[in-house]
Amino acid sequence: MVLVRNSMDAPPREVVELLEVTKVHPGGVRALDGVTAGFTRGTFTAVMGPSGSGKSTLLHCAAGLDRPTSGRVVLAGRDVATLREPKLTAVRRAHVGFVFQSFNLVDSLSVWDNVLLPQRLAGVRPDREWARELLTRVGLAGREKARPGQLSGGQQQRVALARALAGRPEVIFGDEPTGALDLSTGREVLGLLRRFVDELGATIVMVTHDPAAAAWADRAVFLADGRVAGELAAPSAEQVSARMMELTR
Repeated sequence: MVLVRNSMDAPPREVVELLEVTKVHPGGVRALDGVTAGFTRGTFTAVMGPSGSGKSTLLHCAAGLDRPTSGRVVLAGRDVATLREPKLTAVRRAHVGFVFQSFNLVDSLSVWDNVLLPQRLAGVRPDREWARELLTRVGLAGREKARPGQLSGGQQQRVALARALAGRPEVIFGDEPTGALDLSTGREVLGLLRRFVDELGATIVMVTHDPAAAAWADRAVFLADGRVAGELAAPSAEQVSARMMELTR
């Protein structure tokens, strides 16, 4: 069983495109300055850069969580920069999954109900068979009735991964998904993300500050002062570290 709705034999295409995107925050702070970037279906991209480089703003604009000041953001064929609520919310729920550093699970709900929650909020019938497969893939089969407070941090992030995948989204955005985990648990979560791309055809865009985490990706895109400052294909931790050193000089 694969994640994406269309055929895996279809030609690769950009699931998300940012075209000359600029974001100016109140007070005139320019977080993004004419950024153009694309993320191809079935790939794992790490977004990196020094503090204040615009990483999180890029993710928020790409995911339709924030509106750019100018430019276009094309997500699953729709220019989300022009959409108004509730259409924007509907597009996010149908096409986007999220994994955050803080897990963002609902403590009062079971593992099972947390995984199915986004589909229920979207008003669609949950795919229970797919949800069971996902919980098996993340190593939580048999823990469906547990509450988040009964799980370790790594287990909670695994629930968040299953939840992000449950609606078969076009793209999953991760904001420092291993930032709250110890080294060993973080590697396990990164291994799951890598497998979701390789085995299920998932598209993942992950903001991280960790060169070792970026090394799990197919490519690393670097930002500096709100602009794209290059990229690396099949990056190693050492290559990423060296590029980050250059950007912080």
